[in-house]
Amino acid sequence: MSTIKIKGYQRSNDLFGIRNHIVVMSSVSCANFVVEQIARTNADVIPITHQHGCTHMGADTEQVLRTLSGTCNNPNVGGVLLVGLGCESVNVNSIASQVDNSGKLVKTLVIQEIGEIQKIMDTARDSLQQIKEFVSKQQRSDFDIKNLTVGLECGGSDPFSGITANPAVGLVSNKLVELGATVILSETPEMIGAEASLESRIPDEAVKQKIMGRIKDYVQMIKDAGGDSRGCNPAPGNIKAGLSTIEEKSLGCIIKGGHSDIVEFVEYGRRPLCKGLVVMDTPGNDAESVTGMAAGGANLILFTTGVGTPVGNPVAPVIKISSNTKMYQRMSNFIDIDAGKIIGGTQVEAVADEMFDFIIDVCNGRQTAAEVNKCREFSVNRIGPTF
Repeated sequence: MSTIKIKGYQRSNDLFGIRNHIVVMSSVSCANFVVEQIARTNADVIPITHQHGCTHMGADTEQVLRTLSGTCNNPNVGGVLLVGLGCESVNVNSIASQVDNSGKLVKTLVIQEIGEIQKIMDTARDSLQQIKEFVSKQQRSDFDIKNLTVGLECGGSDPFSGITANPAVGLVSNKLVELGATVILSETPEMIGAEASLESRIPDEAVKQKIMGRIKDYVQMIKDAGGDSRGCNPAPGNIKAGLSTIEEKSLGCIIKGGHSDIVEFVEYGRRPLCKGLVVMDTPGNDAESVTGMAAGGANLILFTTGVGTPVGNPVAPVIKISSNTKMYQRMSNFIDIDAGKIIGGTQVEAVADEMFDFIIDVCNGRQTAAEVNKCREFSVNRIGPTF
């Protein structure tokens, strides 16, 4: 298959961004107010706030740090202002130390060190001016689609998801993998009941054991919490939409990955090392899953939905695909592509081609509905309690 060139911003030898965002991020929830104030006076920056950064321990501290630094490392980001309080567990210096600043500029600001709010705002203004000057000099250049990373998500699924939108995404996944790109299949709990289909596509035994073991972990966690996902469906919206069991939902979920071999299993928010189809260990929660894939370097997300959702991401464009036309017509301001027309006779291959062309357009600057609406949900998956 011939190579396809798209436009982007080179961050390192093999990383290219399809956006050139300036991000203002809090290192801890205590700094959220200041980040929001800075963003109010700078319409061209993207604020990222969250409820983390302190009073968690061990693996949680590591995962929060990995997710925050990974989001800053996303190749769609050209400049970052990190805003911290000064006494938190995950501070601005620990985040900045894990950000590759080749092709981007990173500045920090600590509230307790500066003190007065006006001085804080003045410092932020000066830092952002430097970042804006740096970002404005970044030039778009051609890069091969093999350097693209695409995340896959489904949320608010219905019985049509597994026969319209998700199979069309699967065909796009196949094409991207054939072109040498990286595709991330997420939502480990939504693989429960589809283990046999997955196992046959994992040639590496170590990768297979990791994925199967992690699925078993989720089954046990559900049991420990007093539930059992097998033979039922845990989401009220899925039940109302008509999905019968978690097995039906899971088989519809994994078809988004097409038929390619699964070559790697990565932790939440960690960048894949391999090209091809990769599984990331994310929860089924839409915002947390998309956040993890963006932190893992996804340039954009293909997000299928049956009942509709506005969920987006601060740094990675999210392309919304409806599984049925009725929902597409009702929520057209939130949806980019209607895969529901497959039900009316349109070939799934034709919808997949439309989707692939849309991806190329988004890479070259077209805004998704989520971007137009400024849907910028950011939610870090947590492992344990807050202390």
